[in-house]
Amino acid sequence: MIPVANELRSLVDLVLRVAPNVAWQEPYGPGKWRRVEVLGHLIDSASNNHQRFVRALIQSRLDFPSYQQEESVSVQAYESFGATGLIELWAGYNHLIAHVMERIGPDKQMTPCRIGNDEETTLEFLATDYNRHLIHHLKQILPENSL
Repeated sequence: MIPVANELRSLVDLVLRVAPNVAWQEPYGPGKWRRVEVLGHLIDSASNNHQRFVRALIQSRLDFPSYQQEESVSVQAYESFGATGLIELWAGYNHLIAHVMERIGPDKQMTPCRIGNDEETTLEFLATDYNRHLIHHLKQILPENSL
């Protein structure tokens, strides 16, 4: 999983480079979350996935609750926290996640994982999907052609 971890580190470096050029309090589209709220959602994603990865490395299978994104972003009021602190938290959390991803050896990649009522998948899928999900949201919040 080292290539997946390295891709994540590259994405963190990119965000840190372009963060000063992002209008964090602006919505990424009409009727959409503010960019800082998307960043908050990505912190929630980091938090949930960190626990998923660690638990799946410890256990023979993972059953983990689903994530209530609208409610979670709302109650945490990311728009009033400030982007600078959130960027630092997000970057640090993702460096830790990359470190954990490197510990997902071939013997653990196929660990069965179920999130909420979703179909069962593998730890390998969860790790690669984490980066896919991150890229999806970075395209919403970063300046055009950043990725």
